[in-house]
Amino acid sequence: MTLKSDNKIFVSGHNGMVGSALVKCLKKNGYSNLIIANRKELDLLNQKNVYNFFESNKIDAVFICSAKVGGIHSNSTYPYDFIYQNLMIQNNIINAAHLSDINNLLFMGSSCIYPKLTSQPIHESQLLTGPLEPTNQWYALAKISGIKLCEGMNIQFGRDYRSLMPTNLYGPNDNFHDLNSHVIPALVRRFYEAVVENRKSLDVWGSGKPKREFLHVDDLAKASVFLMEMDKQKFNSFIKPDLSHINVGTGNDISIEELVSIIRNISKYDGEILFDDSKPDGTMKKVLDISTITSMGWSPEISLEDGLFDTYEWYKNNEDTAKKV
Repeated sequence: MTLKSDNKIFVSGHNGMVGSALVKCLKKNGYSNLIIANRKELDLLNQKNVYNFFESNKIDAVFICSAKVGGIHSNSTYPYDFIYQNLMIQNNIINAAHLSDINNLLFMGSSCIYPKLTSQPIHESQLLTGPLEPTNQWYALAKISGIKLCEGMNIQFGRDYRSLMPTNLYGPNDNFHDLNSHVIPALVRRFYEAVVENRKSLDVWGSGKPKREFLHVDDLAKASVFLMEMDKQKFNSFIKPDLSHINVGTGNDISIEELVSIIRNISKYDGEILFDDSKPDGTMKKVLDISTITSMGWSPEISLEDGLFDTYEWYKNNEDTAKKV
């Protein structure tokens, strides 16, 4: 069973970066019967509330975009929150979907599921082949559990629960918190504030040498709908029951130093850039092998330069709202 235009589709985390992009993409593709709920309306950490929500709404398909997310500082500071809350959110939604006899579900993971030291580009088969990056292992363990929960449902109950592992994401509605955000939103905010406040210098965490792959959230949304619209027989011809997760990214990486240079040009900041190598770099290189999803017929469309310009402009026009995230 694939998505149909009249399906009642639940998008969890619809106010976040991924969820809001997905809602926009679904509407653009003709899906108008979308089910959404904010945190006051639905506590995803409460199993009973989630089950009752599913029962009362008669949902046909699910996109799990809700998660507790953050950068190196946030993961290192709140390790229990990251593993507990993410496990509870995904377990409650996946189990409620199963109990409500929903066959179509997409679980959104992260490229941090892969070992810290592994061959590049990273293929799906490299999951669980080595130790995780210590700075985000708590989040990664939760996401790995989500993949395996979906695989278990498919093997034991014949469900069609799919898992998508995006590379580093960015775009409108990201978390632009000054300490708890990922690298692109953190840099966008710092450069914007440096320009507005006419600062003479700007500090950047780390050496600038690590290389990362970045995907605009609108490309992820298109990939998500693309995968959920694919019929089960065709989808299963590309994956194995016990290796069902699929990477999504651009297949290209860039150094943090180069990234800083692009955002600097977009912001027109002319001060000094100071790299603070006393701060952790994390993994030195990480780029995904996206051959599985490209062989299915999907490819990214938004260039990094265009996406960064779009993100910077969005932040500039939504500064007050963005800072509250």
